[in-house]
Amino acid sequence: MKLTAEVLRSMKVSKVFREHKEKVNCIDYSFNGELMISSSNDDSIFVYCCLEGKPKRSLNSKKYGCDLVRCTHSQNAVICTSNKVDDTVRYLSLHDNKYLRYFPGHTKRVVSLQVSPVNDTFLSCSMDKTVRLWDLRSSSCQGIMHLNGQPVAAFDPEGLIFATGIESRMVKLYDLKSFDKGPFASFNMHQDMPGVEWSSMKFSSDGKVILVVANTGQIILLDAFSGNELHRLTGVQNLKRLRIEASFTPDSQFVLSGWLIEC
Repeated sequence: MKLTAEVLRSMKVSKVFREHKEKVNCIDYSFNGELMISSSNDDSIFVYCCLEGKPKRSLNSKKYGCDLVRCTHSQNAVICTSNKVDDTVRYLSLHDNKYLRYFPGHTKRVVSLQVSPVNDTFLSCSMDKTVRLWDLRSSSCQGIMHLNGQPVAAFDPEGLIFATGIESRMVKLYDLKSFDKGPFASFNMHQDMPGVEWSSMKFSSDGKVILVVANTGQIILLDAFSGNELHRLTGVQNLKRLRIEASFTPDSQFVLSGWLIEC
């Protein structure tokens, strides 16, 4: 089906899942699109089959809780962050609900977690003002960047470079193989509102556009090559400055976002 504005406007909710007892704090899709995984403040994780439209399995993380959860290239394992005990990233088996590996190092809450689209490396960003590069096969950090502010990060679709958003005002691009040499491009952003914090960052599927989401409700689209601002999408009311997510459609032609409507 070709996506058009008319098709998107015609879409309606066809099914509601109520397995979680408290707020859902994260959802993610497997790389082949067959599974969706969700985590909640009730310390539960649910896996849904997108082909059948029903829950497939459930897991509990009572000891560590669960905040961010991301699918890996294995259908039977995910990485997740905690909202209890400490700020270690954990590699969790969905088959038997056991932790396969721990990734310690962050000293404050992890606010961004991104898996490479091509291999087993992933990025974690924390309120401790660091970005860490990991390989799922090792508990040792493969690289660390100390920054001046809270970062967000994203891989490009080919997994060759990654972008970091720093202090909610600057985007830097790094070559994955030589990131220790510093960024090969930096873009400064104009901010006209106080207290702005970037909550997420994504590349479009064609790698031409970078999407940045701010807690003010603004969604900013940047040219990934020049850093020029293409669009600034507004109209979202986010008075409580909650974390807002946004994503490109698979054809990179539309942006979808959701937020809490306060009555």
